[in-house]
Order: sequence, then C-alpha cells, then structure tokens
Amino acid sequence: WSLPNAERYALQFADGPQTYITESNRSEIKNGSILRLTASPDQEAERLYSGIQSNNVDVKTDSLKKLASLSQDVTFAQEFINRNGLKQIFSIVEEGKDTGEMMAHTLKAFMELMEHDFVSWETLSATFIKKIVSYVNMNAVDASIQQLSLSVLENMVPTSRLLFELVKKEVTLDRLLTHLQVTNAQLQLKAMALLIALLLAASDAERRDMMDYLREKNIRQFIHKNIIHSSEPLGDEMAHYLYVLQSVSLNLCEHRMRTSMDPYSQEQRELLQSLRQAAFESESEVPASTFSTERRRSLCAKEFRKLGFMNNSNPAEDFRRAPPGLLALDNMVYFSRHTPNAYSRFVLENSSREDKHECPFARSSIQLTLILCEILHVGEPCSETAQAFYPMFFGQDHFFEELFCICIQLVNKTWKEMRATQEDFDKVLQVVREQITRTLALKPTSLDLFKTRVNVLNYSEILKLRQTERLHQEETLAVPVLELRERLKPELLELIRQQRLLHLCGGTLFRKISTRRRQDKLWYCRLSPNHKVLHYGDVEEGVPSPPIESLPEKIPVADMKMLLVGKECPHTKEKSSGKQNKDVLELAFSVVYDTEEYCLNFVAPTRYEFCLWTDGLNVLLGKEMTSERKQTDLDVLLSMELKLRLLDLENISIPDTPPPVPKPPSNLNFCYDFSHSEQ
Repeated sequence: WSLPNAERYALQFADGPQTYITESNRSEIKNGSILRLTASPDQEAERLYSGIQSNNVDVKTDSLKKLASLSQDVTFAQEFINRNGLKQIFSIVEEGKDTGEMMAHTLKAFMELMEHDFVSWETLSATFIKKIVSYVNMNAVDASIQQLSLSVLENMVPTSRLLFELVKKEVTLDRLLTHLQVTNAQLQLKAMALLIALLLAASDAERRDMMDYLREKNIRQFIHKNIIHSSEPLGDEMAHYLYVLQSVSLNLCEHRMRTSMDPYSQEQRELLQSLRQAAFESESEVPASTFSTERRRSLCAKEFRKLGFMNNSNPAEDFRRAPPGLLALDNMVYFSRHTPNAYSRFVLENSSREDKHECPFARSSIQLTLILCEILHVGEPCSETAQAFYPMFFGQDHFFEELFCICIQLVNKTWKEMRATQEDFDKVLQVVREQITRTLALKPTSLDLFKTRVNVLNYSEILKLRQTERLHQEETLAVPVLELRERLKPELLELIRQQRLLHLCGGTLFRKISTRRRQDKLWYCRLSPNHKVLHYGDVEEGVPSPPIESLPEKIPVADMKMLLVGKECPHTKEKSSGKQNKDVLELAFSVVYDTEEYCLNFVAPTRYEFCLWTDGLNVLLGKEMTSERKQTDLDVLLSMELKLRLLDLENISIPDTPPPVPKPPSNLNFCYDFSHSEQ
C-alpha cells in the first residue's frame, strides 16, 4: 500500500485474541479472517513503556490496561521485555502507591508477560515478592488484587525450592484458610490453588506437618459443609483441587504401607500384643503372667492362631509383605480400639466355630488393606486433570481407618453368607472387592450411607448381578442370535455416528494446560449444524455454551487431514522433555488440517469426552470409530434391540440349528381345480 515508514505498522487479527501477524503465524490467516492495520509491536511496546511511566494517572491506567490485554501476544511481549519493561512493572508494584484498578492491571500484565517463559521466576526481587505477599495478607485490599496476587504466588511456588520456602514462610496456612472462608468463589478458588501448589511442592515431612495443621483447623469439615454442599455447583477446577487434597491425604498412609514389620521393634510388638490382649485377656480367668514361660508361649501361639494369623508362633512374619505392611497392623489396632465390641464379636465368633468355617481376622485384614489401597490409589502420584474425589472422604476424620472398620465387618458377613472355608478365602475377598467398588461407584455422600448400601449389596445380590450378566452373555451367543446381531450392527453403528456428530455440534469446553499447569484458560469447540466447519475460540469460565457466532476461529471439515491421539500429538511431544504425564497422554488428541499440516490440539476434560470427540472426528474424516466407548455403546444398543426382538421367545430355548422342514404330506390332492368350474 506504499505507506511511508511501513516498518511502523503491523497487521493484527481483529477477532478473538488480537494476535499480531508475523512470518511464523501468517499461515494461520484463513479466508474470511478480518485483519486490522495497527502500530507495529515495537512501536506499541515503546508507546506503552513511556505511558506506564507517565505522571498523569489516567494515561498510566489506560496504558496498563492496554498492556494487560496486549501482553497475551508473544511478539509484543518479547518487544516489551526487551525494553526492560518488566523492571518498570516491578517498580510500580514495589512502590505500591495504588491498590485499586491500576494495580489490578499491573498484576494482570505481569502474569501474562511471565506466561511466555522469557524470564525466570527466580529473578524476582525480594521486595517485589514481599509486596505481593502483603496484598494476600492485608484485609483492606480489593478482591481482584488479592486473586491476582494469589495466582502470582501459585505460579511462583513450583519453580524453585527457595521461592517455595519464602512463600510458605510469608503466607501462613491460617491466612489461606481465611481466604478459603470468603463468599467470593474466585478468591476461594485461588486460595485453594495456592494451598495445593504448596502441598505438592513440599517435602514428605513438610507435607505431613501441613496436613496435620489443616486437620487441627477442621478444614475437612469446612470443605464438606461450605464447598461440597454449598448452594453453588462445584466448578471443574475446584473439583480437581479437592481430588488432589484427597490424594495427598491418602498418600500419607504410603510410608506405613511400604514398611514391613520389624520383629525387633518394641513398639510394633506391643501393638501386636494389644490385639491379642483386647480379644482374649478380658475373658481369661487366670492372668497369663502366672504361667511358666513355655506354657505362656504356647497359649499366645494358640490365641494368635484364633486371631487368624498364618504364622501363629511368630505373627510378625504375616506383616513382612509390603504393601500393605504396617498399614494393615494400624488398621487392625484402630478397629480393636475404636469398635471393641465389633472386634471381640468378630474374633470370638470365629474362634468358637468349627475349624473349617472360621473367618481368619488377621489374614482378612491384611488382604483387605491391600484391596483398599488399590481401590483408593494410595501411593500413586496425583493426576493433573482428574476430578474424581469421594464426597464422603471430606465427611469423616480418619477416613481410611473408618472405611476399613466397615469393610472388615463386611468380610465377616460375606464369609458367613457364602458359608466359606479356608480354601474359599480368595473368592470371598473377590466378592468383597466387588461389593466395595460397586458401592463406591454410586458416590455415597457419607460413610453411613456407604455402610448401608454396601450391606444391602449382599452375596446373593452380587450373585444375581453376576448371573444377569452371564445370562445376558449366554443368550447372546446362540448362533441365530449372533446372525441377528450382525444384521443389526450397521443400523446401530449409524445411530452411534449420528449421536457423536450431535455431541460435536453441542460442543465442549476444553482447558489449556501450560507447562506450569495453570488451568484458568478455557476454549470452546463445536461443529456447525451442517457438519461442514469446526468453530472454536477462547471463552471465560462460567459461560455455559457460547453461540457459534461468538467463536472466531474456524476449520473447514474438508481441510481436515487426520486425527492424532496420545503420544503422536505435537503438544504431548513438547512436554516430553519433562516428566511425561500419563493422564494428559490418555486425553490428548489433535486434528491435522490444511496443506501446511497445522494442528489444533485438544486435551479432553474426561475420558468420556475424549471417546466422543475422537469418534466424531473419525466420522467426519470418513474413518472407523476406534474408541472403547463405541464398543460399549454398540453392546448396550445391540443388547436392548435383541431383547426387544426376542421378547416373544421368552422362556423358549433357541436351538443352535434351525429345526428341519417337515416332509410333504402323502395326500396332496386337496387343491381345488378352478379349471373345471369355468367349463
């Protein structure tokens, strides 16, 4: 256009994130993209750099506001940082004359500039950090400034041990708990984010101390009452933080779980003896101390055998296997001390039974502890995206031990219902595992509710469920039924394809996960109703379902080349230099489009969404649906359709081969001859 001083101008996307067009991203311009002619990034950076130093408050505020919005663009951010712009931001914060709108824009700009990873967090000055900390610790500060300050500290904590120690020392747990108890949901969320960041960055000993302190302050009851059962629905991010808090709490058991019993430890031997004494010494008329050593030893061995130990002469041997290690002993002692009546009843009831039908308390406890550790993922690292926490976990102190107390009584109950002998031990524990997992899947809100439901799901109910599943399998394996299945498949697969495309038309909210797991950036993607274009764009938290017109970016389905999943995706390869995250790998997929082979990268919020989206995109590409969800949906639909078709054959066994066609009858002369009547 022959503009004078052309280098002073640049093009910028007019819609969505207003990114500058550079050589590296010019290929992202699509037909129909609206561009704006504007000052070049270096000119804009220069102007704003002077603007934020202005003595005029209005000019300074406007410059900071513009800076906060432009800093999202990497080209501008680089130009601004090259001019030593961050130093200017530091000085505004360090002076801290203003705590209103100006400071909020300054902190927002700082966050956006740091997000590009041009500058290390470790370069921050002590004065700057203390100022940010003071905004968190002061009461009379604007909520938006406190939120941004908490976010700054949350991003700072994982970057270095030094910063972690500084933040932990300056921002007390008491202060964070105060922020958690406010009515402002966003402030509450940011306080929880910082608390979780501190817990994850702490060493094992520090984490244990912090969790003990939080337990003293009744954080569990507060979360149960005011967050889980609040009138507002629980957001995805808060659900994730509660999952992490639950995971961190349960992982405090890991040390005991992985430690074998030391037969020479006085403390551990006393715990073991307390189990025997609680069960038998109260009923013994003569105190054991009056017997000779030999007699006492044989009496103890007999009592340990009654308690169900495999090695009754040296019961410590039973705790050598780790996991569950000493955690099993802790659970048994907790059960004997906190529910002494149930403990005595369990032991005495089984020690007085005839040998072959007694339920071994010790052996069952050790195996049950291992099962609970597996079900609750004790000792496994936290997932970066999971949100599956148990509401009842926050409704109970000593959750793991209390759950054990309910489940060990369930073992005894199921043992009696199955009329089990020692040979059936593994079968009984398998049934108990099924009872626990099926009940946990119902997400009971309290342990009492869990207890009620797990006891209702007795052995006969489990048998019925298994039988129904088996019958359903058997009846669908008859040859004629298999033929009918094959005939119904194409029609039902088409139904699944339509459902997947409808789901894509409805759209889904995705999160952008950066290297520091800052999860507050959201974007939405949906398919146009005519299935021709994928629309997507950034959105704010709390927007239920943005209209298609508000999503600025588009990819025509005709330009889509292929679908990549898991390790093949470019955004998982980028992260592979650090610790590769299993969950992100399981939920990641990318669409390759255009002749230049660009990628639109997704991380699905759940496995369910991952399956629906990958299936839907495969349908658009004209390929087979490959997810595990497609198979389960097809099985459900086939089973329903078959049941409807076979309703008339209820209680009639279907033969494997068709019945033979009967021979024609001997007297076939019953046909009326019309030809005679016509004559």
